[in-house]
Amino acid sequence: MSSHACDVLVVGGGVIGLTAAWRALEAGASVVVLDPSPGDGATHAAAGMLAPVMEAGFGEEAQARLGTASLALWPAFAEALERAAGLPAGAVGLETAGTLALAYDGDDLVELRRTLALHRELGLASAEITPAEARRREPGVGARVAGAAWVPGDHQVDPRAVHAALAAAAARATLVPRAAVSLTWADGAVVGALDGTGTTYTAGTVVLAAGHASASLYAGAPTRAVPGTTLRLDAAADRSPAVVVRGTVQGRPVYAVPRRVRPDGRRELVVGATSDERDDDHLTRAGDVFALLRDVRALLPELDDAVLLEAVTRSRPASPDNAPLLGWAADGLCLATGHYRNGILLTPLTAAAVDEALGGALSGANGRPEVRAAVEAAARYADPRRFADADTTAPRTAPTTERGGTA
Repeated sequence: MSSHACDVLVVGGGVIGLTAAWRALEAGASVVVLDPSPGDGATHAAAGMLAPVMEAGFGEEAQARLGTASLALWPAFAEALERAAGLPAGAVGLETAGTLALAYDGDDLVELRRTLALHRELGLASAEITPAEARRREPGVGARVAGAAWVPGDHQVDPRAVHAALAAAAARATLVPRAAVSLTWADGAVVGALDGTGTTYTAGTVVLAAGHASASLYAGAPTRAVPGTTLRLDAAADRSPAVVVRGTVQGRPVYAVPRRVRPDGRRELVVGATSDERDDDHLTRAGDVFALLRDVRALLPELDDAVLLEAVTRSRPASPDNAPLLGWAADGLCLATGHYRNGILLTPLTAAAVDEALGGALSGANGRPEVRAAVEAAARYADPRRFADADTTAPRTAPTTERGGTA
């Protein structure tokens, strides 16, 4: 049985895990990442909406505050990531063109207006517009749409491009294509992990970023799988939306997220997403594909001519309150999981939280007001110990250097 030692062991190689690995490398740590198939989890299906406004739910003010704090970090995060990965500006596909929200029928319009009222209550920017104005913005909007709203601050990024950039930025880490089967403990502290081959990894800090599987490794990370299906279409640019379109069709949510136009005059369009409380099996159901195509076509009829490229089903990692778990959960154990529907949106905030835990600073600018706001939001709304029993409350400080920590 072999053993490997490092400063920081990251369990999980999706967008969140590789973000943690990159930030640990920037803090000067040696890093090992454990993941049998990096980027093939929730990252692979994600559409990449940066939507703290339209994702704001009743009774979920915490999630809205986390989202708005993280969105403020996205431009600087994208720039720093592209620079670290050696990529040109714009390579991660960050687009800040706003979002068009649609209501298909009268009942959907009632719900949209309830949502707009919630936005006003939370201080989030959105405004009802007429269907005619919606068609001026997006000529492909269907004739039967009953109502619409414009959300100027909800944007998008390409998650697969982000993951590729993170892989390049974190290339100095050692990637081990295996899954962790357990954490290892000593004297009440997490000191590493064991993989399926019996290999042990010792580290001063373990960052648990295994998505919904985090609960199987640490009982204090109450994550669960919430599978969802997204479709990828190939569409002519003049017959597909130029901004994110999301709406409801007889109570069913649907969205269409456009990527940049290619030289051939076409673009990829991500359509989603179903949401189910069922086992994580990566299997796509025919009914889900039908429902997504039916509903997006009701809002954007010209997509009839689009080509179906891909149907992907992956599981989001949800927590009991749908907010993430970020920060110290036990001595030696930092959680970065439970992001539910907003993993891509919350990636920069997660980076700031990991930087704070490791004693570093996002992009070397820990004094920036938006970074401090994100760190404070994570500490207030995403502390993993909010689900812990009193006798398992973890210390609020990083592991000591005597134990090999990187703080």
